[in-house]
Amino acid sequence: LCCCEYVDRRGERNHLAACCCDCEDLDAGCERWLTCKSLPPGALERIADTVADRVRVPWFSGAVKVNLSLVPPLVLLPVLLHVAALHFLLGLVVLTSLPAVVLWYYYLTHRRKERTLFFLSLGLFSLGYMYYVFLHEVVPRGRVGYSQVVALTCGLILMLAALSRAKKDPGYIPIPASNKQSLLGQGLPNKSVRGSSNGLHGITTSGAASGRAVNGEATGYSRMSAEEPEGVKKDWCTKCQLVRPARAGHCRLCGRCVRRLDHHCVWINSCVGEQNHQAFILALSFFMLTSVYGITLTLHTICRDRTPFVALFYCPGAYSDYSSALSFTCVWYCAIVTAGMGYILLIQLLNISYNVTEREARLALRDNTGRRLLGGLVIDTGQYNRGFLCNWGHFLSLGSSPPQHSAEDIV
Repeated sequence: LCCCEYVDRRGERNHLAACCCDCEDLDAGCERWLTCKSLPPGALERIADTVADRVRVPWFSGAVKVNLSLVPPLVLLPVLLHVAALHFLLGLVVLTSLPAVVLWYYYLTHRRKERTLFFLSLGLFSLGYMYYVFLHEVVPRGRVGYSQVVALTCGLILMLAALSRAKKDPGYIPIPASNKQSLLGQGLPNKSVRGSSNGLHGITTSGAASGRAVNGEATGYSRMSAEEPEGVKKDWCTKCQLVRPARAGHCRLCGRCVRRLDHHCVWINSCVGEQNHQAFILALSFFMLTSVYGITLTLHTICRDRTPFVALFYCPGAYSDYSSALSFTCVWYCAIVTAGMGYILLIQLLNISYNVTEREARLALRDNTGRRLLGGLVIDTGQYNRGFLCNWGHFLSLGSSPPQHSAEDIV
């Protein structure tokens, strides 16, 4: 293939210059729209698949497909923030509607059980763009010292390093080689397309056979391992065709079982499990510290002689020039994102203190087997709670030793 050629989704050789050719579905859709006729079932899905397959960029070994979910954050975020900086009322409208649009898109993908890079690209591009605005609009004003810029940069680097670690293996349970062929024949879930956006699935609650579905996952027999202590159940996953240990769960989005599955995080586009839960908490903590520090430095620069909290709500002269308006708008955008991430971090810390995962908390709510504590912020199942210090000791020791495989897993 030359740099502008590619093999399309139908297995045919195609060229970028022909991206607007052979659009039967689109032509038929436009004709029906002009004649006020309804589209046939599946027409919009076929049009979307065709467009997504043809959005490519030239590359050495052939045109590379561009994930369309990466494009909206790169284009819309700077445009919306610059529009919001034009006037106070525009800023109010944009900063109110932007979180609403993000939540709407989250629930849309959650309902369709789709996997998307939109949230990961939005988070990473937001970090990069906020850092760019800070260096080009705030630092030149002369009220931010060199050491403060270095401290902010180090916090950003540490956060990205923790995020990179959190993106790695969350603790996938290896699929036995004897089962891989049968799983492929049954249609193993596509890791990049289908699945649940939260990855929360149920476990069996008795040793008897169960055919009911829990959050979309069919559960089968609970089995006991020869090496497992008495009273600790291991569940049979009908999707992966393996026995999974206690507290493990199957993520339909990743198509794998994960040890001590907490949830599937759309912001890192990966599960949070036994092997990466610590890195996930570390990334959230570094983000909170870096974001609050950057907001404080910016408000001290554009709103002098006022405390950061007061300046966030009352900053006369913030819209006197465009540079100050853009900086103030970005501060409010960072404050909204920081508040959301702070809530996630708070829930995570409370769950760790009671040794309960997000998945277990939601299952306890569904089955009405847990206690609501602290105004409903945490659900104590009581199953693994051994006290504050022991719970945190258990969390800090996650991933420190290789998982033990049962004799049945090895066979």
